[in-house]
Amino acid sequence: MRSERILILVVVAALGASGKPLSKAAGRNQLLLISFDGFRWDYDQDVDTPNLDQLAADGVKAKYITPPMLTMTSPSHFTTITGRWVEDHEVVHNMMFNAKTNQKVPHKQTLKRSEWWDNGVLPLWITAQNQGLKTASFFYPGGGAKYKGQAVNRVLLEEPNHPDDNETEWCQNIDKVMSWFSEEGFNLVTLYYGEPDNKIIQQIDRTIGYLREAIDRHDLNDSLNVIITSDHGMTTVKKRPQVDEIILNKYLNLFQLASFEILDYGGFGIITPRPGKEQEVFDALSMAPNLTVYKKNEIPESFHLGKSERLPPIVVVADLGFNLNSRFIVYVNKGDHGFHNGEMDMKTIFRAFGPDFKTNFLSEPFDSIHIYPLMCKLLQIEPAPHNGSLSFTEDMLQQRGGSQNTRLSVALLLSMLLFTFLML
Repeated sequence: MRSERILILVVVAALGASGKPLSKAAGRNQLLLISFDGFRWDYDQDVDTPNLDQLAADGVKAKYITPPMLTMTSPSHFTTITGRWVEDHEVVHNMMFNAKTNQKVPHKQTLKRSEWWDNGVLPLWITAQNQGLKTASFFYPGGGAKYKGQAVNRVLLEEPNHPDDNETEWCQNIDKVMSWFSEEGFNLVTLYYGEPDNKIIQQIDRTIGYLREAIDRHDLNDSLNVIITSDHGMTTVKKRPQVDEIILNKYLNLFQLASFEILDYGGFGIITPRPGKEQEVFDALSMAPNLTVYKKNEIPESFHLGKSERLPPIVVVADLGFNLNSRFIVYVNKGDHGFHNGEMDMKTIFRAFGPDFKTNFLSEPFDSIHIYPLMCKLLQIEPAPHNGSLSFTEDMLQQRGGSQNTRLSVALLLSMLLFTFLML
């Protein structure tokens, strides 16, 4: 009888130390993916960011991650949520366009246009739902579309004129998402915040502090993994009188030579030449300064763009900091993106913490496409076909579910249990 009482006490103590039954501790945890648009890899080095600094000690920090080519909001976010290169998922610009009809739809108006997003590649929300999980998209690009007729379980869309920088609303969004996890049992939520600048980095840091308080308040510390990342970096745009800005109509007559163009949009441009004019357009643009012009079928394989059916025949990439202008200068932005993803100014942030992540772990750089298989691993689901690899991120994970401290505590108590019986 005495030995049975000791056994019961030790087992109860073991469960109390782990904070939950062992079977639950080893089960599937929930996942929150947060994207802060335009958060360059080194922004936290420019201002005081105590909460981001603490994340490096409490979780995983990558030196930086490389977004796909294109370094734009919609293409990059969709690469993260699908694990596919842009030439595969075909979201080849922020603007929805049709080169044959000259249709151009601004970014925020594309967010619920399924014909722009649904090109045969399944995003993680749908793959997870098809395996019995519950998912939600909060302002995340692509979340408002339907894929093969299937919608994400819960979607909140950002209105076209919605302000991006209301800190009170940022915290309210976190509270809403935490309730989805704690009260409604969502497995995956993607949360998007609009484009920051240096002035808002400290607001982001305070929001991360609020996030961690909210996780604790909702008792999610032992069940919620969090990944914090971005879609692209930012760079300073060079302005007159220091430099000559690029005006492409100085080098070719766009009206006569092009039937379609998007050239007034950051550092990336596309052109459909009129029939028989492709070589003339290419040669003329090759004479323009501060840019590189490509025929689509000659784009470097590392861009992962050349196989796209949607992309027009001519692609133009400006040198870092030079915006493309078609007929006259239209840019007033002090900073922008859309430049070559090899440029350090285009690299982005990566932080992760939660029960499945190691603590105080510094990861080597990796491409953002590898986030997808990491998320599938965390959710314990079979991924859809993708171009990423878990080999770039698996070292940041605990070897087994649950926190390291919890496993050590349980192991110690079980050893005590064995010792007790040996002494009886």
